[in-house]
Amino acid sequence: MQRSGSHTTSTTSSNSASTALRRHLHREQPIDRDSSSSSPQTDHIVDDLTDPRPWETRNPPRSYGTKRDSTHQNYIARTPSPGPGGDLPLYSHSHSDDMESRRRFAEKEATLAENQGEKAGLINVDLDDQGKWAKGHGAGPGVGGRRGLPPRQRIGGWQGIMIENEEWIWTAVYTLLSMITRYWRIGAANYVVWDEAHFGKFGTHYINRDFYFDVHPPLGKMLVGLAGLLSGYGGGFEFKSGVEYPPDVPYTAMRAILATFGVALVPLAWWTAGELGWSRFTRHWVTICVLCDIGWLCISRFILLDSMLLFFTFTTTLGLVKFHNQRHDAFSDDWWIWLVFTGWSIGCVCSVKWVGMFITALVGLYTIEDLWEKFGDLSMPIRTYIQHWIARIGCLIVLPFIVYAACFKAHFMILNRSGPGDAQMSSLFQAHLKGNDFGESPLEIAYGSQVTLKNYGYGGGLLHSHVQTFPVGSLQQQVTCYHYKDDNNNWVITPTWVADPVDPDGPIRFLKDGDQIRLVHAPTGRNLHSHPIAAPVTKENFEVAGYGNATVGDDNDIWVVEVVDDTQRSKKQNEDGRIHALTTRMRFRHRDLKCYLRAANAVLPQWGFKQVEVSCDKENNPKDLHTYWNVESHWNERLPAGNAKLYNSPFWRDFVHLNVAMWTSNNALVPDPDKEDILASKPFDWPFLHLGLRMCGWGDNQIKFYLLGTPIIWYFSTISLAIGLGLAGWYVARMQRQYNDWGKGEWEHWLWVGKVAFGGWALHFFPFLIMGRVTYLHHYLPTLYFAVLMAGHVLDHFFFGSKRRTQTNKVIWFAIWTGLVVLSFWWFKDLALGIYGPVNDHSGWRWRLSWNVGDMFQRISDHRSTC
Repeated sequence: MQRSGSHTTSTTSSNSASTALRRHLHREQPIDRDSSSSSPQTDHIVDDLTDPRPWETRNPPRSYGTKRDSTHQNYIARTPSPGPGGDLPLYSHSHSDDMESRRRFAEKEATLAENQGEKAGLINVDLDDQGKWAKGHGAGPGVGGRRGLPPRQRIGGWQGIMIENEEWIWTAVYTLLSMITRYWRIGAANYVVWDEAHFGKFGTHYINRDFYFDVHPPLGKMLVGLAGLLSGYGGGFEFKSGVEYPPDVPYTAMRAILATFGVALVPLAWWTAGELGWSRFTRHWVTICVLCDIGWLCISRFILLDSMLLFFTFTTTLGLVKFHNQRHDAFSDDWWIWLVFTGWSIGCVCSVKWVGMFITALVGLYTIEDLWEKFGDLSMPIRTYIQHWIARIGCLIVLPFIVYAACFKAHFMILNRSGPGDAQMSSLFQAHLKGNDFGESPLEIAYGSQVTLKNYGYGGGLLHSHVQTFPVGSLQQQVTCYHYKDDNNNWVITPTWVADPVDPDGPIRFLKDGDQIRLVHAPTGRNLHSHPIAAPVTKENFEVAGYGNATVGDDNDIWVVEVVDDTQRSKKQNEDGRIHALTTRMRFRHRDLKCYLRAANAVLPQWGFKQVEVSCDKENNPKDLHTYWNVESHWNERLPAGNAKLYNSPFWRDFVHLNVAMWTSNNALVPDPDKEDILASKPFDWPFLHLGLRMCGWGDNQIKFYLLGTPIIWYFSTISLAIGLGLAGWYVARMQRQYNDWGKGEWEHWLWVGKVAFGGWALHFFPFLIMGRVTYLHHYLPTLYFAVLMAGHVLDHFFFGSKRRTQTNKVIWFAIWTGLVVLSFWWFKDLALGIYGPVNDHSGWRWRLSWNVGDMFQRISDHRSTC
């Protein structure tokens, strides 16, 4: 009873405090009761500011908009300058005095209520700059961002339509401008440009359903195949570099479909800039930078993956910012929508290129920081905190992985025919591809059988040899691992020198565990041979080479078969010790040297055609998969055909196998010291455009493209990174000296935007400094987006969003900065849209004058000879 009474008293006190606040606020905004508005509608029109619902939902439509009766006139009399005919003003800084008085009184009432122990009735009494109760969250203090837009109201005329729909009108305008720049003469170059030779070919494989291998995940290439399918492409073109497109290849339509991802970058930048809480000037400037950068423009106009990579990078950034702006309304519908959207976008960006892991790291760092701050919030129940963990694990880890794995599942389902990339997959996987005869190969291996041997290690290939010899070591015939089907992969199971030769008319002798054999290279007749000479790359192992012939050889040609297991048979079923095609995993031990045949993805130099080194490992590691081999193809006319139904290959095993093979091949893309790549560039060349990328030949009679960014955008965005860091350090030092430069919440928001911009740039740039693979300018394009965001952050602080500058001053600065961007774009646009005719005839002077050190034209001329 005492609790009940206490609760009743508290509720009554809370209601009385709330009623007192409402009465005072009503006194601050008097309504003329003597006019004809003293109808019952008047009480309904009273603006109860303690009601958390939006104003529009608390009043009938007849009480706002363009209504011009006396009731409405009296109601809006409290506003300083109502619109013509009684229209409600949408947003006006002239309300500041009234807002300030209301805010001061609300704070006074809250303090009074707190002193009287009546806190329950005065929760969240701060008012925002639109007269509503502040929600405690939003894009930031700027009045020009999405959160700073006025509430939708029914205002007549074109001006009201513009203000009410400003977000979507500008979205449409920028989308139209983006379409013009991306689609303009997109089919003018009627030949295969740059990496269209690769990704167009991959799209062809999807249309023909031929299995292939590439170092990138499949989503982007599946979208290329979809673009070809929607364009009516039949899949009969080989996409050789520089070759003219035939009439039956709708290359223009394919380019236009893929350019749509590039078109979407501009409105995505507009929305993201709005959610970051910048002024309208900053929003427009950042969007114009995305519109006018010729690097993004150029890369979006061809059959490439980069436009899709950029698109999903932009969507992930938008999802992160939108989710951050919902942080004070956790587990609401919008909160879930943007959390799921961010997770889906992460899965997509990682499924296009692994560079998407960099934006994933940005989201991960934000999530760690957010959860750490919630961990220190003692008012949050433990159960709620655990729910935050579960939501983020489910949406930011599980969901992206599901999207990523689903892309590979679709990849395997579509590519069900044997193709050029089969050898990268396991033999069991290949047995189920149409056009592959593995499943029909004889089941058991016999002496005299011709076989191909597949290395079971991840990224392993087929045991291979060719007539070329080692330039070092023994100078004997090279033995390597090769990832493509070739007659040079064929070997014959042959008895030792002292054993009886194979009798084609005698009884069949099956290969068993523990047998001593010779492996004879079928095309050249050389014996697989090892000796105590160091391997060319892996010096601690012995060299493996091809030696002798059918009559010449020695004991170093003898190998012992050691069975590891059988993936389809149990140990009891495998008691006979016979070797089965596809399923039996075995090792080959050199009889005299006691080393094991191994292929561990060590790549030979150019003299070895960049193939995988095969060596003999002196260490006996039974768990080393790179010493495991299985028979892949098997030919023997004396044995019956097998049955593919006896084999199965689980999806998850194939998924892991392909990803490891992709990783291994990606790491092998290192610069060749024996060959100069004039198109390659270093990461430090990118921020200031020291070196661009020639995308095609440079003949006088062809359309030419040169990948280069808009200089003012790249230069200033790079400089802004240092300015942003300097600003952060400056303000931290001033805070340490007890200077108060920021209002409530402003510093936290400013710092958060800076962390997104600089953190995104650093996570996308610094990894390339430690990568061993070859790099090009287009690798910087996702990184550039965050540098542009930092440039917008700096300009908003100093010029466009500064409270110390007048509106006229902001307009002048906006015109100056935007003019620099547009002029720079206009000066260099032909590099992205195509240079027509000889450069020296009509535009050579432009390229000579446009470069900061005057040597750009010379570098382009140096690139003319190679394509």
